[in-house]
Amino acid sequence: MTTYDIVIKGGMLFDGTRNPRVRADVAIRDGFVAEIGRVRASDGSQVLDATGLHVAPGFVDLHTHYDAQVFWDPYCTLSGWHGVTSVAIGNCGFGFAPVAPEERERAMRSMTRVEAIPYDSMRAGLPWDWETFPEFLDSLARTPKAVNILPYAPAGPLLVSVLGREEAKAGVMPTDDQHRELARLLHEAMDAGACGWSAQRLPPTGPAAVQRDWDGTPMPTDVMHDETCRVFAGVLGERNQGVVQITLTTEDTRRDRAHLEELATISGRPVLHNVVQAFEDRPYVHRKQMQWLSRCRERGIPVYGQGVTTDAGFTFSFEDWNLYDDAESWCEATTGSHDERLRKLADPARRQALKDTLPTIATGPLETVTVLTPKSPATERYRQMSVGQAAALMGVHPVDAMLDIAVADDLGTVFFAASPAGSSNLIDEILADPYVLLGVSDGGAHTKFFTAGRYPTETLAHHVRERELMTLEDAHWRLSALPASLAGFRDRGTVRVGRLLRHGVG
Repeated sequence: MTTYDIVIKGGMLFDGTRNPRVRADVAIRDGFVAEIGRVRASDGSQVLDATGLHVAPGFVDLHTHYDAQVFWDPYCTLSGWHGVTSVAIGNCGFGFAPVAPEERERAMRSMTRVEAIPYDSMRAGLPWDWETFPEFLDSLARTPKAVNILPYAPAGPLLVSVLGREEAKAGVMPTDDQHRELARLLHEAMDAGACGWSAQRLPPTGPAAVQRDWDGTPMPTDVMHDETCRVFAGVLGERNQGVVQITLTTEDTRRDRAHLEELATISGRPVLHNVVQAFEDRPYVHRKQMQWLSRCRERGIPVYGQGVTTDAGFTFSFEDWNLYDDAESWCEATTGSHDERLRKLADPARRQALKDTLPTIATGPLETVTVLTPKSPATERYRQMSVGQAAALMGVHPVDAMLDIAVADDLGTVFFAASPAGSSNLIDEILADPYVLLGVSDGGAHTKFFTAGRYPTETLAHHVRERELMTLEDAHWRLSALPASLAGFRDRGTVRVGRLLRHGVG
């Protein structure tokens, strides 16, 4: 009889705690780390030779939208491809529970636009064997998985469940009784395994309204009230448990930050602020955010930033592009069916409005966007040109050039927009703060457009190995132990005796 199920021999261990690396064996028994140090190979039923390899905890990705994809993709691709073994779903207040049967279709439609999850995939892959949040977690538990799942209770479905969709989307203030019911549902969700609650609170219109509903209207969380957030924060404080993930952006930045500090103070729990992102033309944005986060830490207020630390850009077409909603005219022109969008984007009468209110947040200036893959002989000549170059060749405005090419290709032209951080080293400033979370992969969302789930590999290969911006010890702590501890992932994020290695929900 052997003592251990698995013995990992001869690897270089990075335990995730920022302790110095050490060459050590790791023994596993019944799914737990049983011994670290010198372990005889003969004591293991299975022996893995890790000579020349690193042994480290799996990475923890706290910003994903695999709520649908996990039902047909047990690896949560592409996060699973890059060493991620634990993911938090239900971010931004979006999700599929609680959802009444009559709301299922609308829930899927909303996610096709706000997170660009393919409708046909959801239609075929979601089992819909739940209505309540606990029943949703039961369904997740029955689903084969290769990763650990930690679910937020998303505020959107909670609001729709209590207020009804029309009142939730109208921003009606819940009554005292309705607030009590919202609190009860959050308690119920957390009793079942939710790690806390999440919300996206973006302005209904204007430059920051970048993620809207299927029909171009605000998401329910965009119009929820501060008082509702206080009620939810109070639930976490009452339980002394959980975490808040929130995207809050209005024209009053000072007020936004004060409200996040208030939520952290009421709950006494971590608040994950989304997002700390570098813009080449506006470096003051992330610098001011980081200064504020530093002040929060100095005052003992647990607000943490989720940083965009990859230089992944956007690859997109107007067949289903949804991130120009920060400009009202573009939002209107890119909603509806394929034929409706084609007609609107081709309409000369709409072009002036599109030129007058250019979108800027997602892709930067339109003239810098690249025509990556034309789809017809008529547009082939513009391959690999910037929209600005194509416009000069055509003798038209960049908006006309971009949309004429897209319309000629039946909206199938593939465009590429580089990271808004550009070629600068501004991302280095975000990386330099050890308490800003790495990543914001958005895994499971925008799958056709965005590959930020590569951030763990990019961190190790580029920022650590090539550029030496941080040590491997620090990188593994920031990729594993720090996010695990903030989100309440128990027995995750470190390789230590007694730690659990199995996967599951919660």
